[in-house]
Amino acid sequence: MSNHERADRGERSTPPPDGAGSGTTVRDAPGREPRRGRVRITLDLLRANPTGRVVLKITVAVLGALVVAVGLALIPLPGPGWLIVIAGLAIWAVEFIWARRLLEFTRRNVRGWTKWVGRQSIPVRALLGTVGLAFVAAVVWASLKYSFGIDVVQRALAYLATH
Repeated sequence: MSNHERADRGERSTPPPDGAGSGTTVRDAPGREPRRGRVRITLDLLRANPTGRVVLKITVAVLGALVVAVGLALIPLPGPGWLIVIAGLAIWAVEFIWARRLLEFTRRNVRGWTKWVGRQSIPVRALLGTVGLAFVAAVVWASLKYSFGIDVVQRALAYLATH
């Protein structure tokens, strides 16, 4: 049975966790749109055509690269740099198995880190937060000083000395 026939019957194909072999078919609740069904059907239609497959790979590769590049540029700045890099990785994971595996590895380790931090006492969490804040402040200071020639610390000390 093809993916299109499964989608018409309200079923979806789920790949196994290791990415090998064929997926199992899971029946969705009657009367409901299959989860991510339209996107999956669209991707299957594109992959069914050799030209569509190439266009999809190129589009996913370029879009993912742009998002990852923006995320990498934003990492030294305060904000969601790593989150944007992970979003670019998720875009790549639509079409590339290596990106899917790397994304799963990242998710697993972020979950582990989050659970570990959640088990720690309040003083340890405060220390981790302070170290993280100091790291971000140092990155911002270094970015401003070496990219724009603005030494924020020196200016702050000069201001305090004159006022």
